[in-house]
Amino acid sequence: MAVTIAQITELRAATNAGIGACKEALTASNGNMEEAVKYLREKGLAIQAKRVDKESKQGIIAAQTAADGKSAALVEINCETDFVANTDSFREFVKKAAGVALEGKDIAETLKDEYQMLLTKTGENVKIRRSEKYTLEGAGVLSTYIHMGGKIGVAAELSCGKPESAGSKELAGLAHMICLQIAANAPKYIDAGDIPQAEIDAELEVKLAALKEQKGKLPPEQALVGIKKGMTAKFATQICLLKQPYVADDKQSVEQVVAAAAKALGDTITVKRFTRFQLGA
Repeated sequence: MAVTIAQITELRAATNAGIGACKEALTASNGNMEEAVKYLREKGLAIQAKRVDKESKQGIIAAQTAADGKSAALVEINCETDFVANTDSFREFVKKAAGVALEGKDIAETLKDEYQMLLTKTGENVKIRRSEKYTLEGAGVLSTYIHMGGKIGVAAELSCGKPESAGSKELAGLAHMICLQIAANAPKYIDAGDIPQAEIDAELEVKLAALKEQKGKLPPEQALVGIKKGMTAKFATQICLLKQPYVADDKQSVEQVVAAAAKALGDTITVKRFTRFQLGA
């Protein structure tokens, strides 16, 4: 059958595909618009397969929190270019993906049709990179933070002993600042006791080799005990959340700030867990 300009225009508006592709799809589907869209979606997957060699390090990290505050989710969706990441269709897909993650469902399966349409529209190697869902365990608060327009995303859970503390603005404010801390300083662990011994040993090996290079030889073993202890403590301030200098007041550690907040509330506060996504990392 002959394909009309009006049909091509309608299909282009729906899919953002090229004129030639739209004409081909309409011809193959005998002018059936739904079948033509399906044809282009399938072609979008073929385009995706041809572009797997392309790096997908642009995109958006997004967060969504349930209305009752008892669950929260982070998602990272990648694409090849910043241009695509800033399109309305890509942003809308990321928003839907965050909602699906919050429901605890598989993003790729739940948004299969939307994903195929996005591939067709963009022609890029779009990846559903990762997601994380938190569900509050006991009394406490969940907090999320998105930095630099979606380049970094953080989720954190703080627990407390009293149910009334969980609903306080003080605990909510502390949780928000903890998220800012994590976004800015990228800790790997919560406290020093969480660092694997193998990682400490590897760090000490590097630091002691540098010390030997600087001094010509290592100090006596008795002196090395204190040196190693100091090196380990300094290492912890770099990679452990509670040992890091607080972003809003570097004269205090995060641990001291948490302790002060707990004292003010007359309660106990514990940083239970956190997740930090950095785009493309």
